Amino acid sequence: MELNFQGILLAVCTFLIIGLCHPLVIKTEYYFGTKPWWIWLLAGLTCCVSALFIQSLFWSALLGVLGASFLWGIGELFSQEKRVVKGWFPMNPKRKEHYEKLNKDESICPACKHKK
Repeated sequence: MELNFQGILLAVCTFLIIGLCHPLVIKTEYYFGTKPWWIWLLAGLTCCVSALFIQSLFWSALLGVLGASFLWGIGELFSQEKRVVKGWFPMNPKRKEHYEKLNKDESICPACKHKK
């Protein structure tokens, strides 16, 4: 009987991709805000479309996981901004005016508005 380690390897790679995307979302929001969301979109779509043309099932699946993680990261990028406004994550002092605007404008993030 021959053992197939590709499933386990794919699981480990998926775990690492998700683990790396989380701090990447946090750092992206800290330094650049939500403006680079379109880069995440392009990266995600590129990976997903590329996965369609890869012959190897393992590499195709890995690219699909990477693409889906980038696409999921777009939502997390905007959620991260809300978490910063709530005070759950540190605010970039160079972008303090942006966070103050979000904090004051209830239509942008009604759940994030601090009650005084």
